[in-house]
Amino acid sequence: FMSKLNKKLIFYIIGMLLIFNGGAMLISSLVSLIVNDGAIREITLSAVIVIVLGCLIMTFSKNNIRQINKRDGYLIVTIGWLTMVFSGMLPYYLTNSITYFPNLLFETMSGYTTTGSTILNDIEALPKSIVFWRSMTHWLGGMGIIVLAIAILPLLGIGGMQLFSAESPGTGINGDKLHPRISDTAKRLWMIYVGLTITETVLLNLAGMSFFDAINNSMSNIASGGFSSRNASIGYWNNIPIIQYIVIVFMFLAGTNFILIYFGLKGKIKKIIKDTEFKWYVSFISIFVIISTISLYTSVDLTQTDVIHPQVFGKFESSFRHALFQVVAIVTTTGFVTGDFTSWTPFLTMLFFGIMFMGGSSGSTSGGVKVLRHLILIKNGMLEFKRSLHPNAIIPLRHNNSVVEKPIVIHVLAFFILYLILFIIGAGVLSLLGLDFTSAIGGSASSIGNVGPALGTLGPISNFDSLPVLGKYWCAFLMLVGRLELFTVLILFTPYFWRDR
Repeated sequence: FMSKLNKKLIFYIIGMLLIFNGGAMLISSLVSLIVNDGAIREITLSAVIVIVLGCLIMTFSKNNIRQINKRDGYLIVTIGWLTMVFSGMLPYYLTNSITYFPNLLFETMSGYTTTGSTILNDIEALPKSIVFWRSMTHWLGGMGIIVLAIAILPLLGIGGMQLFSAESPGTGINGDKLHPRISDTAKRLWMIYVGLTITETVLLNLAGMSFFDAINNSMSNIASGGFSSRNASIGYWNNIPIIQYIVIVFMFLAGTNFILIYFGLKGKIKKIIKDTEFKWYVSFISIFVIISTISLYTSVDLTQTDVIHPQVFGKFESSFRHALFQVVAIVTTTGFVTGDFTSWTPFLTMLFFGIMFMGGSSGSTSGGVKVLRHLILIKNGMLEFKRSLHPNAIIPLRHNNSVVEKPIVIHVLAFFILYLILFIIGAGVLSLLGLDFTSAIGGSASSIGNVGPALGTLGPISNFDSLPVLGKYWCAFLMLVGRLELFTVLILFTPYFWRDR
């Protein structure tokens, strides 16, 4: 079977991804030059090593067959992601920001998979260019470096559809494209992505953030990441409510299907209003926010974390803002925090743990199960009651007035079952490694859902540095599997993948 793999083409695309990554490092070295933080030599060296390696790989594999099959696509995405992670460790290592390999792997994997969990105890002590690189790993991983690659592949005579479907498997329902050619779709998605990042940066800067803080938090936010330039995350700006509201708006947008955002920009508002997934995305967030606001208002004294004077803004506004922020952050798997939500009430801790399994919309940068899959599961469950009463009736499942084919329903059911099994195994492994029950289930749910903050010793005011070495490797694996939506990685562990037929 190995002889049937298009190995030269696989290496060729891996080399191209390395050049992309090295180019991003050069931007970080430019930041080092501007802020004069003393790290320019090390980051530039990292960039040169990665770019040269990429060029060499592309040169030695340039005579290849320009055709990608599905197996090639799965391998390219998984190996490509690992290549980005391992090469992305260099700036941390050469600047002595992180030198311990398990920590290097965890932090870099958390960056590219837009999880936002960290092992760093003092982010503000890092060179500013490394803080920027940390945010850049989020930004590259958010839309997916593979999506960027497929925008370029047609220029090289290589089709990219297999890569796109492997990197963003989704559910197979939202077949909307912005353009018949997949590369043009990728370009338009990246234009929206860049546009949202620039817009949020400008707004945050105008609201009172320094430009450096604004660009870093915007890159993390639009990627549904969670790395912040401050140790206290967005809680650092608890005295400036407008900043938190701006972040909330862009977290919400990052968790929205980017194709709907494109339709909105084109003035096709009816397409957004009629979209079932979007309506339920808004509805779920609204319900959770109402419940959380009432619970905070009646049970929690936010003056401990919110420095806003209650006579000026009122306790209700503070409760609403924190509830809205935390619900949107967890639903969209962004992972920013404004306070320790695990210390509010046991009920809210349980609620937030539950919505870690929610996820944003399909076609967004968020992780998790995704709203669309939940809708299909709920609708199929309700239809089973009808089918029980009318066994001979043909009752199709519909989404956006279209019939959902049975194989897609089975795929969603398989995904959900596999997701839960992996979560349980993940929590079991972490408990075997010595974590308490709360920390184990929180760490597993957070890692596979790419959420960021977890529960217990891995909660919002702590980090993942306390994990044992094997725990860091395990969580890094869960992050990768979750980011690539399970099947893309796990299929490589099946014997079927490696057979000729």
